[in-house]
This record gives sequence, C-alpha cells and structure tokens, in this order.
Amino acid sequence: MNISASLATFAHMYKLVKPLFFTMDPETAHHTVTGGLKTFSKLWGAKALLSSVYTVSDSRLGRDVFGLHFKNPVGLAAGFDKNAEYIADMAKFGFGFIEIGTVTPKPQPGNDKPRMFRLVQDAALINRMGFNNQGADVAAERLKNLKNRDGLIIGGNIGKNKLTPNEDAVSDYIYCFKALFDYVDYFVVNVSSPNTPGLRDLQEKEPLKHILHTLQSLNMEKAAPKPILLKIAPDLTDSQLDDIVEIVQETQIAGVIATNTTISRDGLTSDPKLVQETGGVSGKPLTARSTQVIKYLADKSQRSFPIIGVGGIHSAKDAQEKLDAGASLIQLYTGFIYEGPALVSAICKGLLAKG
Repeated sequence: MNISASLATFAHMYKLVKPLFFTMDPETAHHTVTGGLKTFSKLWGAKALLSSVYTVSDSRLGRDVFGLHFKNPVGLAAGFDKNAEYIADMAKFGFGFIEIGTVTPKPQPGNDKPRMFRLVQDAALINRMGFNNQGADVAAERLKNLKNRDGLIIGGNIGKNKLTPNEDAVSDYIYCFKALFDYVDYFVVNVSSPNTPGLRDLQEKEPLKHILHTLQSLNMEKAAPKPILLKIAPDLTDSQLDDIVEIVQETQIAGVIATNTTISRDGLTSDPKLVQETGGVSGKPLTARSTQVIKYLADKSQRSFPIIGVGGIHSAKDAQEKLDAGASLIQLYTGFIYEGPALVSAICKGLLAKG
C-alpha cells in the first residue's frame, strides 16, 4: 500500500471512530485519545508508521520566521498539550511546530467541570478550561528530557495563576519565562484567554507594555534571546488593534498570534443551551474574524512583524486564506479535532500545489 492509500485509509478510520469519541464528554475524549496515542506510540514501528503516513517532507514547505527555521508552516496551537506530555507523539502527525501550555508558575486545577462543550452543528468548541496545568517547572522538566526534537520547533505559551492579582501579573510571566527559557524556541504571552477572571484587562495598553517591556529586557540580557510573541483576542476593536501594532513595534517583540477564542455567539446554530455556556468559542465560527484581524494587523503594520494565524482552520483553503491575509505560519486545534490528523498533510499538500 502506497503512502496516499495509507493516508486515505487512516482518514477513513478517523471518520469511523469520530462519532464514538463525540459521544464522550470532550475533555474525557481528549484524554482518551492522547492516552491511546501515547500507548500506541510505544509499539515497535508505530511512530515510524504515523510519520510515514502523515508527514509531508518537502524543502519548499520550509519557512524562516523570527530567526527560526520551521520545516513547514503548520503548527499545533496551545491548549492541546498543556503540560508538554505529547510532543513526540503529536510530532508524528507532520506538524512543523508545537506550542505547549498555557503554563502558569504554580499548578492549578482550572475551572470546574464540565468546562468544554462541542457545538457540532457549528463545527466549534466552547471551552472555559481556566489554565489547568501542572506548573511551569513540570513542563520544563519534560522538555529537558525530550530526547530527539528532529528539527521540531517548540513554543512555550505562558500565563498567570488565577489567584495572582493583575498588578502582580508580571511576576508570573517572569517566572514562566525563566523556567522555560532553556527548553523552548519561542515564547507566547497569553493575556487573551476569556477564562481567567480579569486576564483580558492585561491587553490594555499600559499593563501590556509593562509586561512585554519587562520580558523583553530580561530576554535581551541573554546571550541568545528567544522570540517573544503576543497572543491576542479576536474581540478587540480596530482602535485596540492599532494599540497592539504600536505596542509590538515599541517593545520590539517578535510578533503576534491572531487569534485566541472569541466570546461572541453571533451566528451560532447549535443547541441554545450549549451556546449559552460560558467560555471562548473556537472552530469555524472564528474563521472569518481571525482572518480579518490578521489582515488588519498586517496592513496596519505594513507587515513589519510576523503573524501566526489561528482560528477556524478546517481545510487547506482556510489555511491559504490566513497566509494570504498576512500570516507567516498557521496553527490548528479545533479543526484538527473535527477533521482529523490528515488535515496537516492536506494543508501541506495544498500549499505545494499552489506553488
């Protein structure tokens, strides 16, 4: 069986098992799948099989962005592997980079369950996870012990603990920055999750500049500074986006990730009881808005800094639209869950076909 036939077979298998996973609570399904993947990966030849089926190796896919070489522009967004437990396993699905986190200085359980909901009619998720994670030090230790990165770029998404007041937030970001510095290739400052009370207030101009200036000052003291990016919400106004451009240029951080989940419920057609659940929406309802934000930032900044596009990428066409709007790289999460792991190779093949 050739690689194309194998990929088609695996894609068909995912379509067959997805309804079973979708009968489970989404968080339970996530742990079932990742746990099963980890077990499967321990079998002789399993990782090589996954890699041969899902990885598209072609030098034309390579991207050089903020001083790093990405073997392809398709990444796994933060939130899927919060504690750096599945990097080696997920890499076999052909990702060019993987972002772990969001991590906080201290371990925290996150919000009460249930805290993730599927909006199947909308091909979307609502989550209010609340930065549940085992802490930055645990993630750092796992990254330290990661044996073979094989050219994979790893990002560290950092946040603040729920109990840390906003006026002390910078200390949490400093802690995570120091803990992960030796083990990640780039950093993402997350001030845009809607699920930590008051966190989005840190997107305001002055508190955000304080955090980014502080981290960038620490960064520049290093012999080899790491790129620092800012992850922003899709719900910002044009005026707030103007501020983001100014802040990125003033603080001289490396770029922006656009976007996080949205608090908007516009246009959703799923069960109203689910739609009313508190949390951020990801998936197809975010596709157009995240692309708008990317284009606005790219145009306003005259493409003076790189953008990683994320939000509602469910096809090669969606990915291409993000790149055409001004993104240098893209990331998947909800689309990966709905469409299956073959989405990564489909995007890579689509990019190669376009030339």
